[in-house]
Amino acid sequence: MSSTISTAFIKQFESEVHMAYQRMGSKLRGTIRTLNNVVGSQARFQKTGTGEAVTKSRHGEVPVMDISHSTVDVTVSDFYAADYIDKLDELKTNIDERQVVAQNAAWALGRKTDDQLTTVLDTTSNSQAVGGAGLSLAKAQLTFENFGTRNVPDDGDRFWVVGHKQWTDLLDLTQFASLDYVPANELPYSGGMTAKRWLGFMFYAFSGLPVDGSSDRKTFAYHRSSVGHAIGQDIVTEINYIPEKVAHLATSMMSMGAAMIDDNGVEEVICDE
Repeated sequence: MSSTISTAFIKQFESEVHMAYQRMGSKLRGTIRTLNNVVGSQARFQKTGTGEAVTKSRHGEVPVMDISHSTVDVTVSDFYAADYIDKLDELKTNIDERQVVAQNAAWALGRKTDDQLTTVLDTTSNSQAVGGAGLSLAKAQLTFENFGTRNVPDDGDRFWVVGHKQWTDLLDLTQFASLDYVPANELPYSGGMTAKRWLGFMFYAFSGLPVDGSSDRKTFAYHRSSVGHAIGQDIVTEINYIPEKVAHLATSMMSMGAAMIDDNGVEEVICDE
């Protein structure tokens, strides 16, 4: 139980508690390759090379492509988020404190998921220098060119996660903001999440991106198949009464891990804020 629960007592605050603004759940999870129901402490993602079509002589044997195969192993770790709700404190407030704590714990695990994925994205060897600018048209065009040069599939599964400052940079670009370039039907989350498709990438804003030593923001363009997220146990929450504490213990838990599968499908674009 938080030591500040007294601030929610009826005499001091309204009956409804407005949750502190925070990121609710994971924003990156639905944009990368996910393996569910992993059994054991490790998961294995398969990775294949590229094949080449060739000719053959008449009556000759058909050459085989002999595509290379490799694997990427992900170690699954366990994460917990828990808090006590004192039984007598519940009598002094008319909010459902147990639900509040449980929701906060679940959202904390969602943010932990995003932390794991951004940490993996940050290991890419493909990076653009700051160049004394924010997210400019030149940087967007160069990233588009680099993905094409590296033969990253342009199949609707390219994403670009940016900070909110970079999102406002994009809004200053006519090519991004104008309906003459991006029609309304390319706004898949117009009723909620801030996102927009442009240059083959689904751009979306996210508050959890890292910064470098110069306080410049790291944004990441990536393909869905470039990063693997293994889930042994998805988020579950339970509430138990602990007699020794005279309180309920709300516990949320999750078992997961992440790793880079193909570095060619990720590019770090550093932006001056």
